[in-house]
Amino acid sequence: MTTSEQVSATPLATEVASLDRELSEIDMLVTQAKVEAGRHEQKRSQAEEKLATLAGTNTEPKDLIELNSQLVGLTRRAALMEAQVEVLEGKRKTLGRFRESLARHADWVANGGVERTVAANAGAADAMPPAMSRIVLAAQEDLRREIARAMHDGPAQSLTNIVLQAQIVEHLVGRDPALAKREVGLLIAMVQQTLDATKSFIFDVRPMVLDDLGLVPTLRRAARDRGQRAGVKVEFESLGGDRRLPPEQESGLFRILDEALAGYLGAAPETVTLTLDWADQIEARVAARRTGPPIPASDPEDSEPKTGKDVPPALASMMEDRRADRRAAADAARNAAIVALPQAAWREIQQRAATIGATVELEDAGGTLRVTAPYADRPLADPA
Repeated sequence: MTTSEQVSATPLATEVASLDRELSEIDMLVTQAKVEAGRHEQKRSQAEEKLATLAGTNTEPKDLIELNSQLVGLTRRAALMEAQVEVLEGKRKTLGRFRESLARHADWVANGGVERTVAANAGAADAMPPAMSRIVLAAQEDLRREIARAMHDGPAQSLTNIVLQAQIVEHLVGRDPALAKREVGLLIAMVQQTLDATKSFIFDVRPMVLDDLGLVPTLRRAARDRGQRAGVKVEFESLGGDRRLPPEQESGLFRILDEALAGYLGAAPETVTLTLDWADQIEARVAARRTGPPIPASDPEDSEPKTGKDVPPALASMMEDRRADRRAAADAARNAAIVALPQAAWREIQQRAATIGATVELEDAGGTLRVTAPYADRPLADPA
């Protein structure tokens, strides 16, 4: 190892050690937050059960008011603690992936990777071309803008509504305990709905289950959730023994198939199927169908047209027009049953497939997407 490589490797190793310490602290915080969240949820459940038991009795109003106040406070704390657990676990996953990447780069530098790279790229431009740099920065800004808009329109707005609802409950506690109890129920429902929406948002940005469990459980959840939101039945099937793939390949395949699901569901199909086949290579199919108008029954005259001196020209022409009308009606019925993948989704899928070495093609006039990819033996973004 050269002196410059030793100098470069030392800060990397120090940073890896620092991340290890931070991950240990986060693990401890996650454990504490889960214990605290469980304790608050248990207290909230007990308070809710006690309030429901005393609601129909001759309990003093001040006792009901006190119980309502306790329930509101416990609901707030339970929701905050559960949200804190989600945030900490997300941070742990992100730091864990960053730590692994940094450790690989540290090993690469320690084993002479810098020297090999400099030799291989002798004479090449050292900096990214300005045009490419602008494209990358524009893409990053677009991503930030989309995330900010989604957060503003989703969880942030819901949390504002929760605060307003909590203020309503606070004002009613001393005036009308029975009405306050109903408003507490509405508040609890709003907190649960916001929590579900936040989890869906996190899943859409980066599903943590993909890192924890792999491609099959993540696709199964995506098919279920997207189908429920669209009101369309989505059938998922995995054939053969599934396996874990390198992170880049798992992420790329998930994004391709999830994009196809979203594209097909946006075209209002009746059914969507997603099949994953673990054979000699990974093969996936996403197909969407709808029931079109009935296909007209064939006529014997279509296969055995009568022509010649026995058929008057006018009758022969009329028979040919009828055959043409039946063929056109049959083609229209078949086309109406096809749910074509939108062009925007198809372009996005092609771009993603190119980054992971997958092959994509449309079949059945665009109604079926077929994806094939060889098994990757190592991460595709290997710094060496």
